[in-house]
Amino acid sequence: MTTFPADFLWGAATAGHQIEGNNVNSDWWARELTMPGMELSGDACDSYHRYHEDIDLLADAGLTSYRFSLEWSRIEPTPGAFSKAELAHYRRMIEHCFARNVTPVVTLQHFTTPQWFADDGGWLAPDASEKFQRYVTEATTILDGVDWVVTMNEPNMQAAIMTAMRRMQLAEGGQWQSPTVEGTEETKQTHSDFLTYADPEIGRAFTAIHHAARDIVRARTRAKVGWTIAAGALTAAPGGEEKLLEIRYGKEDVYWEGSRGDDFVGVQAYSSQEVDANGLVPHPARPDNTLVGTSYRPDALGMAVRHAWAVTGGVSVMVTENGIATADDNQRIRYTTEALQSLQNAMTDGIDVRGYLHWSLLDNFEWGHWEPTFGLIAVDRETFTRTPKPSLAWLGSVAQANQLDAAVAV
Repeated sequence: MTTFPADFLWGAATAGHQIEGNNVNSDWWARELTMPGMELSGDACDSYHRYHEDIDLLADAGLTSYRFSLEWSRIEPTPGAFSKAELAHYRRMIEHCFARNVTPVVTLQHFTTPQWFADDGGWLAPDASEKFQRYVTEATTILDGVDWVVTMNEPNMQAAIMTAMRRMQLAEGGQWQSPTVEGTEETKQTHSDFLTYADPEIGRAFTAIHHAARDIVRARTRAKVGWTIAAGALTAAPGGEEKLLEIRYGKEDVYWEGSRGDDFVGVQAYSSQEVDANGLVPHPARPDNTLVGTSYRPDALGMAVRHAWAVTGGVSVMVTENGIATADDNQRIRYTTEALQSLQNAMTDGIDVRGYLHWSLLDNFEWGHWEPTFGLIAVDRETFTRTPKPSLAWLGSVAQANQLDAAVAV
């Protein structure tokens, strides 16, 4: 048996745009309508209206924490004009978590921004930080009693997308498509390659914005505050050692460095990939590859946590996302069992990990298409009926026991 600390958080994560539906004021909604190859989020999972049911399913299964995001474009649909009704909506979500003894982990910005913000130059505009600070200040008015706040989700992935869009626009005849758009393994790998590089200067700009938001949250709430980072768990193939350092710095390490001084850092890991002298090595074609083309590598979680701990200089870790895109729920249970074992091994070596939040609570909209199913709960897209998978009950039983029995893996 593998036992976890008594106050360890066990839960699942979601993002507003992926589950709420009809996020019409956001830049991603506009992107879906204009860019080729994108499916529409539409009603998504209708969680805007069904959040009670979603939180109840999580709590009834035995999980103790729920990570969800506030949708900036709903709260501030036009510059400087805040919706009291939307703030009250998200406060009701927080209150329902409290009523079910579920610890909310609130993300202030999960990929999407208001369309007006994007039109004004987005994160690279000279006044981007001031605009975000204005929103964060308003958001803190509903965070009473919340212990964990994430300023931004995966700013490094946001920076990689921004860099890729620049490259695609410069390429003759190039058109940007979602990095997760459906297609052949070759197509998926091509999109992955476009996300290989991220300009470190964008990372430093994001870090300054994060620090300003962090200061506001600390001044106005009692919450622990950090941000989440997409961890590639990258390794060097023979001859790829220097290239690994180059790619990983812009893609991750500048952000881990930006976490120094935070109360925690969110680690988000799914798979591992090699880097050779030319760059990222394509994932080998194997039967157990995921629905997004990545390798089955549950050990990536422990690898990522160790790297985060080393580069941040010992900032406490929260696993804010970990999961697998698969239609086989038995594979999901196997993957999660092995990922948790790798996590516990890292903790045994002295790394301070505060919780594990599985991605995702629901099968949802995966940034351009619906094919990949990450959820512990299936959602009928016509009726919105929720059907818990065996993996939800399994993870809930792990949470209630607060220990992992690797022998029960299917």
